[in-house]
Amino acid sequence: MEQNKTEKSLSLWNKVLSTSLKLPFVKVDRDEFLTKELSKFCTPMEVITALNVGTLGVLSKKEIDKLANQCISYHLTMVCGTSALMGLPGGWWMMGTIPTDLTQFYGHILSLMQKLIYLYGWPALTNVNNQLDDESLNIMTLFVGVMMGNKMAIEALTKLVTQVSKNAGMKISETVLAQYAVKIAQWIGINMTKESFAKGMGKVLPLVGAPISATITYYTFRPMARRLKKHLDELYEMGEAHRVSASC
Repeated sequence: MEQNKTEKSLSLWNKVLSTSLKLPFVKVDRDEFLTKELSKFCTPMEVITALNVGTLGVLSKKEIDKLANQCISYHLTMVCGTSALMGLPGGWWMMGTIPTDLTQFYGHILSLMQKLIYLYGWPALTNVNNQLDDESLNIMTLFVGVMMGNKMAIEALTKLVTQVSKNAGMKISETVLAQYAVKIAQWIGINMTKESFAKGMGKVLPLVGAPISATITYYTFRPMARRLKKHLDELYEMGEAHRVSASC
C-alpha cells in the first residue's frame, strides 16, 4: 500500500515536470537571458565575461537582487493571471483543468528557477546538445524541493555547491544526485496532490472560483520564489567566504 503511494507520487511529479517543460516559455536559454538582463548594467565585454565564467565577478549583489526581484514579480503576475482565468465560471466541474493549472504553475516555477540560478552564477543546465538530460532534471527537482521548503533538498544542494567549490572541475556523483532527486520527487508528488485539491475547491465555488484560485496561487508561488532566492543568497555568501579564504 505504502509502496504504491510512493510510486504514484513519484510518477505524478515526473509527469508534471515533463509536461511543464513542453510549455514554450519554460526552457530558458542561459546566454540569451543573461545577455538581455546584464545589458542593463554591464558593458558588452562584461556580458561576454559573464557568459563564459559566470555573473559573480561581473554583477554586484545589489544588481543581482534587483534583477532577481524583477524576475519574481514578472512570473508572479503571469502565474496568478493564468490561475484566475482557469478559475472562471464555466469550468468548475471540469476537474481535468486542475492538471493544466498545475502544469502552468510549475512551468513558471521552473522558468523562474532557471533565471535565478543563472543570475547567481550557475552554468547552463542544458548539456552540450542544448538539451535537458536526466542530470538536469534531477537538479531541477532539487531546486523545486528547496522552493517547497524540503530540508533534504536544501542539504543536497548545499553539499553539491560545497563539493564543486572544493573540487573545481570534479564531476558530481550522478548516482548520489539521482538518489536525492528520487526521494525529493516523491515528497513533491505527495504535496502536489494536496495543492491540487486546494485549488480544485476554488474552482467548484460559483463566482468566487477565479479570485480564490489566483489568491491560492499567489500565496503558494511567492513564498516558493522567496525561499529559492534566500537559499541562493546563502550559497552566494558561502561562495564569497570561500573566495576570500582562497585568496588569503
